[in-house]
Amino acid sequence: MGRASQAQAQENRRRVVETASRLFREQGTHVSVADLMKASGLTHGGFYKQFASKEALVGEATAHAFAALARHHEAGLGQYAGRRDAAQRALIDAYLSTEHRDGAADGCPAAALAGDMARDDADGEARRAYTRGVGEFADRLATDDQDGITRLCTMVGALVLSRATKGSPLSEKILTTAREALTATD
Repeated sequence: MGRASQAQAQENRRRVVETASRLFREQGTHVSVADLMKASGLTHGGFYKQFASKEALVGEATAHAFAALARHHEAGLGQYAGRRDAAQRALIDAYLSTEHRDGAADGCPAAALAGDMARDDADGEARRAYTRGVGEFADRLATDDQDGITRLCTMVGALVLSRATKGSPLSEKILTTAREALTATD
């Protein structure tokens, strides 16, 4: 069997990054390279041909997840052409929903990866990608009336706590209370 073409190698790399992005958000960055490659439908041996290290992949997968979040946010803004407040409300409603709580693999990387990044090397590629993504997300959440950091902290904190208490009435209350606090009008 011959070597993969350059196009196939790029496709394999894309598939690994996408799979890693989902698995890391769902299960954490401790997922083994062997399990990750199996989930990608590729052999373990091909990993180091594509990535310098697992840390490099975590960084790339984290950046990929935040880029997907940004595209989702931009698409939401596009649906509300010029009505930023309505778009922000829809974003908050979707973010603080039971569907998002229950769908970590496709959800917000800020919430899903926070614990892993807190334990990661402060100078590492993954932490830098995470920090950049969180900052950009906070910037997108800012409005004339609310600071993006405050909104981000409320949303991420509520999502993390709601996931941690899933199955209890408290989980739903956390989502509802945070959603109401962020969308209350004076």
